[in-house]
Amino acid sequence: MENLKLQINDLSVAYTPEKLAVKHVTTGILERTITAIMGPSGCGKSTLLRAINRMHELYPDIRVTGEILLDERNIFKMNPMEVRRMAGMVFQRPNPFPTMSIYDNVLAGYKLNGIRLSKAQKDEIVETSLTSVGLWSEVRDSLFRKGGFLSGGQQQRLCIARAIALKPEVLLMDEPTSALDPIATHRVEELMLELKKEFTIVIVTHNMAQAARISDYSLFMYLGELVESGRTQTLFTTPKDKRTEEYLSGQFG
Repeated sequence: MENLKLQINDLSVAYTPEKLAVKHVTTGILERTITAIMGPSGCGKSTLLRAINRMHELYPDIRVTGEILLDERNIFKMNPMEVRRMAGMVFQRPNPFPTMSIYDNVLAGYKLNGIRLSKAQKDEIVETSLTSVGLWSEVRDSLFRKGGFLSGGQQQRLCIARAIALKPEVLLMDEPTSALDPIATHRVEELMLELKKEFTIVIVTHNMAQAARISDYSLFMYLGELVESGRTQTLFTTPKDKRTEEYLSGQFG
């Protein structure tokens, strides 16, 4: 039986008092699966994703009600730094820290969290993380160069290495391939399928073909509401809600 990694209960997020970006969402995310959050632009997908590691709190005046349980612990009662260590984030645009070497980029999370490591520990984490994302052989001779010379796809894989270096429980990805070409996209998708053996992955995507290719479960959001959720194959072939059907058949927007 698959274990529940995340349980979201009656979660609402508001940027302004009169407008809820996420409305009373309740759902569960299973361990070591890929769950895709789909829906048209502005439907609350990224807000929901960011709430899982409390990134949404970086906006002023934001209000949140409900709860998110990670391994049965309410993340809103935990230290935000601890939550972000447990839930790594990969963004839409590859964003290696430009002033840091590839080596230091991978270790950035440890530095931000004030975790001290020996040289041997650092070397091992860097090699393991870069190997996990298929970058080690490509960059092993340039570890102390800044990452600007890497292609977009390599930069995104470096960002994924940075996110998994801290060994998070959950990997959150906000449209991680939308800035990449088809070949780099394919590499990142293959990588995600490999990473789900170790991590629980939640991805926001507006690319329905991508959701169909790589996700085990899908959530369809519209205007802040969770309209429908379930196994990806079921959702795509026999959606229960008319709005899901219209969105998936391209009659939306």
